Amino acid sequence: MAIQTLNPATGEVVKEFKEITDQELEQKLALAENAFKVWRKTTFKERADLMMKLGTYLVENKEKLGSLQTLEMGKTISSSETSAAKCGLVCEYYAENAEKMLSDEAVVTDDSEAYVAFDPLGIVLAVMPWNFPLWQVYRFAAPALMAGNVALLKHASNVPQCALAIEESFKAVGFPDGVFQTLLVSSERTERIIRDNRVKAVTLTGSEKAGASVASIAASEIKKAVLELGGSDPFVVFADADLESTVKQAVSARLQNNTGQSCISAKRFIVAESIVEKFTKGVVEEISKLKVGDPSDRSVDVGPLATEQILKEIEKQVQESVALGAKLEVGGKRIGDVGYFYAPTVLTNVKKGMPVYDQETFGPVLAIISFDDSKEDRGFEEAVSISNDTEFGLGASVWTKDMVLAKKATREIDAGSVFVNTPVKSDPRLPFGGIKRSGYGRELSSYGIREFVNIKSVRIK
Repeated sequence: MAIQTLNPATGEVVKEFKEITDQELEQKLALAENAFKVWRKTTFKERADLMMKLGTYLVENKEKLGSLQTLEMGKTISSSETSAAKCGLVCEYYAENAEKMLSDEAVVTDDSEAYVAFDPLGIVLAVMPWNFPLWQVYRFAAPALMAGNVALLKHASNVPQCALAIEESFKAVGFPDGVFQTLLVSSERTERIIRDNRVKAVTLTGSEKAGASVASIAASEIKKAVLELGGSDPFVVFADADLESTVKQAVSARLQNNTGQSCISAKRFIVAESIVEKFTKGVVEEISKLKVGDPSDRSVDVGPLATEQILKEIEKQVQESVALGAKLEVGGKRIGDVGYFYAPTVLTNVKKGMPVYDQETFGPVLAIISFDDSKEDRGFEEAVSISNDTEFGLGASVWTKDMVLAKKATREIDAGSVFVNTPVKSDPRLPFGGIKRSGYGRELSSYGIREFVNIKSVRIK
């Protein structure tokens, strides 16, 4: 796959990049190895001072960094700038909390002293996606570096300018050479990097196929891996939900990242039969208000899909679902013949066996599935059953005024995150990750920073 900036709003190649040579790759690996020997011995304060500077840099440069995201993957400009500033917050969070998270933990034994220590592993390779080209990287890098590791980034091939800008941000605030490096390499060369003895662990955010490949390579080398893969998140609406607010949140949750190109955007809307018509009417009205167009235009709500392949896939999923009996309420078509724009779409009468029920939909398609709430349990068991009827288990949200019902649902829905009356989103203070085919391991919070450390038991007589 070519390493290039291709503007998804126009379909035009803006800039192409050469892969680094084998010799250059070797130099970067050697530099990372040497950098780790020094970096691991720095104090938390030394690391935190640099990480705080990085956080400030990202907020101050949100316009420049945001424009790169908009250019390379089509995120609307206002959203891109907000995302860049959020990256600054995760840096500040770990600068303030890493030392507390990784302090030695005393354990009472019959020895004179015993404790658990958390030591860095070394070089960690990050294989990162295009859909959040800044946030996904910094939310890995901030805890990994604060723990004393060093990082290599193999970014998606369609966001090379973002990848290089990320490396430059670390240099700009004074991180030592080799602590964070971007590798402009194709996916085919990733295996070699994972297998290199100097690389101690790997983290990947991406597709199931990519995750399975990276996980199998890492396992064959007995190396730690963290995987954050796809999702088909349920958005469960009970009859007592605040309908007006829930409808607006439903559209927002589905169109996370402006086009729904997010693993944690709501994808399956599981709605009580008694209110499904009103809910459908509401989301159709809300979606019809949205402006689709050039993502650099601040008045635009929905930009293009990132690639032509993604556009074709979402077209296919919708067409096949309609052929199987789904009802198209709005949208369902490509917009224009320049760029990769797809109309925000609502489908009703969605059933098991349809692509929009069974598969992850990585685009602006809202699939509505109803459950029978005339039963004594208000349809709770059926709603939970539909929620769990998926290969994925990343996030879920439940919408109701009944907190007893809501808290019961948080226990019975199989997902890494279950939110009540608010859309699923990542937050540095909470662990993030999934189960089933959504991956394993956790990012963010104290759980995330402990993924890439040696949890060492120490006993002293």
